[in-house]
Amino acid sequence: MAPSPVEKSCEYKLAELEYLTDDIPSLEEVTNQLSAMRSDLPLMEYVTAVPRPSFAAAKEIINLTRQIIFPGFFEPQQPSSELNVKFSIGQTLTRLFAALTREICAALRHDHVRYDSLCSNCYQQGRQTAMEIVSLLPRLRLIMASDVVATKEGDPAAGNHLDQIILCYPGLFATLVYRLAHELWVRKVPFVPRILTEYAHSRTGIDIHPGATIGKSFFIDHGTGVVIGETTVIGDSVRIYQGVTLGALSLPRDAGESLRGRKRHPTLEDEVIVYSGATILGGETVIGTRSVIGGNVWLTESIPPDTKVFIKKPELVMIHAQVKN
Repeated sequence: MAPSPVEKSCEYKLAELEYLTDDIPSLEEVTNQLSAMRSDLPLMEYVTAVPRPSFAAAKEIINLTRQIIFPGFFEPQQPSSELNVKFSIGQTLTRLFAALTREICAALRHDHVRYDSLCSNCYQQGRQTAMEIVSLLPRLRLIMASDVVATKEGDPAAGNHLDQIILCYPGLFATLVYRLAHELWVRKVPFVPRILTEYAHSRTGIDIHPGATIGKSFFIDHGTGVVIGETTVIGDSVRIYQGVTLGALSLPRDAGESLRGRKRHPTLEDEVIVYSGATILGGETVIGTRSVIGGNVWLTESIPPDTKVFIKKPELVMIHAQVKN
């Protein structure tokens, strides 16, 4: 594949800057070099009066959503009565609607700038989509309640402390952010869904693509290193442990565009358990209902329902040091 104009420019600039190896330039010279490169690397800059989506706004949206889904847990001032709860939810919902509208509008306008197309109804579209999202919050609260119960049932360490799960468990946080981002994703909002899930990824180490489809009563235990790809489909009452990858098979470098939009990641049917370190790959791979995938298993083929897959116990070698008298 022939290099793109940007790749050619990068190679030229690298060769041009070879002389910097021995001579340390001044700050002014470095500033001039970086400014001069702007026209050669147009994909590496964003200079426009149109605001772009931001991680700061994503964080605000996530915090406001948590306050609404779990009243009394994340507000700056804890409500002390039912009347206060209703007032708090109404106030927070108004702020969330405004934040979503601003961020969706910014994403739509940014997309128009990126593709050099006209922006005619970004505000109306952003407001409509934001209204659709906030109208889904009662349903989202019910689904998140099922995730909390699944966490309690799946983790003996949680005991009966639902408040500990809500406040402390990274898997629940990542799942909430995913569920919000997914609703934006299916409505084709650019940028914002990925910013939301990448913020959760940075906080928890759990990487869930907003395009994945995940059923209710979902539980991620511990969570660090979990990767769930864009076209993954997960049924109800599924449990996943740390280090699990639900990914795509290795692709040739130039195959990305041809596979875009096709199913590349596995399907986990209802009540599947996947233990730590397991890797399940491929869009045609289906893990049947109630199956259990053991730790460190590598799978690229389908498994029928009610099947256990595990690695045969390896032989351990123990060498004891001789103690000299």
